[in-house]
Amino acid sequence: MTCRILTACNFNSLFALAMITCLGGSSGALLAQGTDLGDSQSVSSELITGEGQSELDRLLALLRQADDSNWQALEDEVWELWSKSGSDALDLLLARGRKAMEGDDLEAAIEHLSALTDHAPDFAEGWNARATAFYRAGRLGLALDDIARALALEPRHFAALTGLGIIMEDLGDPRRALDAYRLSLAIHPRNPDVKEAVQRLEAADGQDI
Repeated sequence: MTCRILTACNFNSLFALAMITCLGGSSGALLAQGTDLGDSQSVSSELITGEGQSELDRLLALLRQADDSNWQALEDEVWELWSKSGSDALDLLLARGRKAMEGDDLEAAIEHLSALTDHAPDFAEGWNARATAFYRAGRLGLALDDIARALALEPRHFAALTGLGIIMEDLGDPRRALDAYRLSLAIHPRNPDVKEAVQRLEAADGQDI
């Protein structure tokens, strides 16, 4: 089952995309090298454009340099931008999906978020949110597919990378989990949960995980 899941989300292409982005390269370079992004319609979110994209770039640059006094506020601002689809109606679907997850109504969450991804396939956070719902419902293959879509649209999505690491751990692949966590930490170095995960897996790696 693990092999089927990893093939479904094109894990190697997904990881290459995230690695290029974290190292400061361009998604276009990946396409020039023939990287297969599966069904993904875009390698950058088309719903955050102009001033919004510039602001997101600025916030993510600041987040990489943040300290304990300001990282949480910067993270909150990033999430605020990522949560804007450009449509009040679609934002409502995202809010309903998140609220359903908070109430552990995972099927309702998946229904709302599936409607969102159907109507806004270029909205990265829609895919990331549905990946979370699928993961919590134990549907890991579908969660990985949605993470792939989210990262193809927004390769700097540190939460999607963290989710990838969590799933890799669940699938018994700590080395790839560590790779995913490190990529997330390169974008958001102050995330305490990811820092702990990296330290834990690096310690285990010394014992030949």
